[in-house]
Amino acid sequence: MATPSLADLLKLPPRIRVELALALWESLPEIEREAGFELTDTEAAELDRRWEEHLANPDAATPWETVRDELRGRT
Repeated sequence: MATPSLADLLKLPPRIRVELALALWESLPEIEREAGFELTDTEAAELDRRWEEHLANPDAATPWETVRDELRGRT
């Protein structure tokens, strides 16, 4: 049996894609799951800087719905 292409997998219903994604994630050993989320000192410093910037001016944030619509080309 041939391995399905990514394009074929993306045609699956959302529920099936979520189940597949979770199954793939859970198939990784814990050490590999954690390794993908280790921040460098530079990344951690940038996140801290952005958080402080947000706390200083929370009204400057763009709502998720607006960002999502922009990404989807619905502006």
